[in-house]
Amino acid sequence: MDERVLDARGLICPLPVLRARKILMGLPPGAVLDVHATDPAAEADFQAFCEATGHRLLASETLPDGAKSFRIERAGA
Repeated sequence: MDERVLDARGLICPLPVLRARKILMGLPPGAVLDVHATDPAAEADFQAFCEATGHRLLASETLPDGAKSFRIERAGA
């Protein structure tokens, strides 16, 4: 399975979502992107992004450094 990590720590809205979108567009359906972000709005932003695009938010968790991790599966057939 294709997996990638995007370190978006220190970036503020809308940059984490825009960068994730760009990477996801280049991945095959079913691939997974892990995004690490420190923006307080990131959780709501990624939930809305996934609902709007059809990608699946598989998990979100807090990392030891306080950043949030969002595991997103690319939509597609």
